[in-house]
Amino acid sequence: MRFGIISTAGIAQKALIPAVERSEHEVTAIASRGGDRATAVAQERGIPNAYGSYEALFEEAPIDAVYNPLPNGLHAKWTKRAADAGVDILCEKPIGVDADEAAEMFEYCAQQDVTLMEAFMYRFHPRTERAAQIVREELGDLRAGSASFTFSLRGRPDDIRLNPDLAGGSLMDVGCYAVSAMRLFFGEPERVYATQADTRDSGVDTQLTGILEFESGATARVHSGFDTQLTESYRVDAVDGWLRATDVFGADPDQRVSIEYEIDGRRVTEEFEPVDPYQREVEHFADAVERGETPRIDVEESVRNMRVIDALAESAARGEPVAITESS
Repeated sequence: MRFGIISTAGIAQKALIPAVERSEHEVTAIASRGGDRATAVAQERGIPNAYGSYEALFEEAPIDAVYNPLPNGLHAKWTKRAADAGVDILCEKPIGVDADEAAEMFEYCAQQDVTLMEAFMYRFHPRTERAAQIVREELGDLRAGSASFTFSLRGRPDDIRLNPDLAGGSLMDVGCYAVSAMRLFFGEPERVYATQADTRDSGVDTQLTGILEFESGATARVHSGFDTQLTESYRVDAVDGWLRATDVFGADPDQRVSIEYEIDGRRVTEEFEPVDPYQREVEHFADAVERGETPRIDVEESVRNMRVIDALAESAARGEPVAITESS
């Protein structure tokens, strides 16, 4: 598959482009709003085509798919433009500004007969897949869980994540991972309650903590933030044991990781060899397109994740619990 990259965003340069290079696929074009940036990255990475606008890439580049790492508020516009060009789209998380926009994006892409997948790369790491299997097949009744993803934006007052016009905020940027993980383990919550803080007076949450309530009576805590140091972790507690792990959402390609769990007093640590989750994500996406199959992160998964995010944001704004419905 020939990929085009719209934007010279850091995640594209540091993660996605190297991941494609490690795979059997290739990056054949990159575009930026300033042609000089695209040209510089193209020369550095050996990408044959560089463009000074996204439109030029869609009109001229030899590509089969695009990777969209633009700010959250621009995902829908440029995903639809890619669909108009007849190319498949791997779009960064969160896929849209809310669940309604996410559903509309998938519907639009379906009408244009192109594949759209949200880029939750951590879901493709073997550690994540194994953790989900242990929770599903080995642990007993689940009672509680927690997931946290934070990092510091200290000294970065102009970071796009602090821009409300671009759908910024910690919940959207990193809280979406915590929500995804708890849904992976527990299923769909019925109700949420959240509190937030805007410590930068930026117009977006720089810290949010939420509680997800499930039909079984289980609860899960999710936490996101830009005010404290890097944390990435999840934990699941069941009647007969627990499972926990750290560095769960952004493991480096050369990093050995592990999960620890205990069931009926038997404690186990499983280690995993270094792997690039972005490469596995790219390969899954390309394989799904080639085979005409629905990707693992499909419309149902993406829209349901956004519904929980929407409900958490609404709860934090209103200061009261919010029920999650199909129309939430």
